[in-house]
Amino acid sequence: MIIDLRSDTLTKPTEGMLHAMWSAPVGDDVFGEDPTVNTLEQKLADMFGMEAGLFCPSGTMTNQIAIRLHTGLQTEVICHKYSHIYLYEGGGIMSNSHASVKLLDGAYGKISPQDILDSINPDDVHAAETTLISLENTMNKGGGSIYTLEEIKPIKSICDQHGLKLHLDGARLFNALVETNESPKDWGAMFDTISICLSKGLGCPVGSVLLGTKADIKRARKVRKAFGGGMRQAGFLAAAAIFALEHHVDRLREDHMRARELGKMLEGHALISEVFPVMTNIVIAKLSGITPADMLQKLEEKGIKAVKFGKDQIRFVTHLDFNDEMLESFGERIKDFD
Repeated sequence: MIIDLRSDTLTKPTEGMLHAMWSAPVGDDVFGEDPTVNTLEQKLADMFGMEAGLFCPSGTMTNQIAIRLHTGLQTEVICHKYSHIYLYEGGGIMSNSHASVKLLDGAYGKISPQDILDSINPDDVHAAETTLISLENTMNKGGGSIYTLEEIKPIKSICDQHGLKLHLDGARLFNALVETNESPKDWGAMFDTISICLSKGLGCPVGSVLLGTKADIKRARKVRKAFGGGMRQAGFLAAAAIFALEHHVDRLREDHMRARELGKMLEGHALISEVFPVMTNIVIAKLSGITPADMLQKLEEKGIKAVKFGKDQIRFVTHLDFNDEMLESFGERIKDFD
């Protein structure tokens, strides 16, 4: 039995999800005529108290469309130095929007209101115009760390005071919400745009939705077309997302529980010096006396897959297809190598 913990994007559709996909009514989404896509977009918009949504193939696309909406030539985005939009989206901020980036530091991938305030460029001919703040929840490189609503409120206030847009890369936002028990509508009130990824913890095969105002989503639809993201009978994919929203949100707590147990199994291992605090479904282990490549090879020999996550770190991600039997087996397999 292979235990694959490289990412929560690796899940396969459940039987119920497959049935929902197979039976979905579809149309041409580029013409706005796919009823299942339209239902998904409105369902998520209503859930977060926002006006409209746009279904896209990936979270990278929804993030990049949002950045395109809120920036332009000679403008600047402020984000954490470990943000997905900066590290893992192929240089898209520059290549898609021609915008500059100001990178901030902060524990576990989170940035503070004061650091944001100090980083807003003055109205000066020499400086790019700061137009956008982008946050990520949960924070991938921070070990699945969570922003709470109380942490967002002062950042929102700064944006309002300085006329800045606020975007959320909510790739694993539902993972955060089931931990904090906060309201999606309260989160929707904080942001100009939110990217909701469906193919991670929710277990869908494909897709993300960008939420925003009707005006922004109208513009976003045109940007999506230029990015090559206009899909046709996409309702088969949207049906998977609707099923996941109705059946897979609460069970995210199971992934978090297993991640915490997995983290405990790794603590004290001879080859691991530190395990980041496990807040959701991501476990980051800092290595000692071994390279990530060699550690991953040892794990592979035991039938465990993980990924390199820095010069001395590896990452494990729990998900829909990782069960209690696999968790127990994981603990047994890592006992006898060092």
